[in-house]
Amino acid sequence: MKVGTDGVLLGAWASLVHQPNSILDIGAGTGLIALQLAQRSTAETIDAIELDENAYEQCVANFEGSPWADRLFCYHAGFDEFVDEIEDRYDLIVSNPPFYSEEMASGDSLRDQARQSSSLPFDELLKGVSKLLSERGLFSVIIPYKEEQRFLELAATSGLHPIRITRVKGNPKVEFKRSLMELGFQEVETYIDELVIEEGRHQYTKEYIRLTEAFYLKM
Repeated sequence: MKVGTDGVLLGAWASLVHQPNSILDIGAGTGLIALQLAQRSTAETIDAIELDENAYEQCVANFEGSPWADRLFCYHAGFDEFVDEIEDRYDLIVSNPPFYSEEMASGDSLRDQARQSSSLPFDELLKGVSKLLSERGLFSVIIPYKEEQRFLELAATSGLHPIRITRVKGNPKVEFKRSLMELGFQEVETYIDELVIEEGRHQYTKEYIRLTEAFYLKM
């Protein structure tokens, strides 16, 4: 499966200042973000959840082939099932959630239906996170920029408040495309900044290089 910029961004951006001992990656895909956090942290427990069977198998293979195999574990489960069964609390939860919106419709009704049913509604994600997050834990997520306000309103109903928001655009001339968000149970003044990925085609900004260079062989 393709490595996407969203995942690389989130895995590099998620804060480790509170030195989490336990980490959960929701909708792990191939395990990219969990592997980045294993590389960046000393957390003893790094769990991942993935529903899609092919992605799950690839995630397990990637975990087993990594230098941090003893700290990584992937569950083959849906998020609702996981929330109901797990009693542990995590110090850091991350998610690059599979989302579906009307503008993503391909015109192929079966494909769109599959994409819609495999997506994770934001309200379900946030309710689950509020049950799994430790009292002083952090939740880091990347979502479409246009969904930012709705996501924050839903988060508030689950007792989660924004700590940091970084708005991301591909180059200086385009609109914001993504929002990186860090939330927790404490209400604080939100720190907001922005990140531009490229100045021109394959000409990465200093800020993007500084954030992600530890994860690229050629940067």
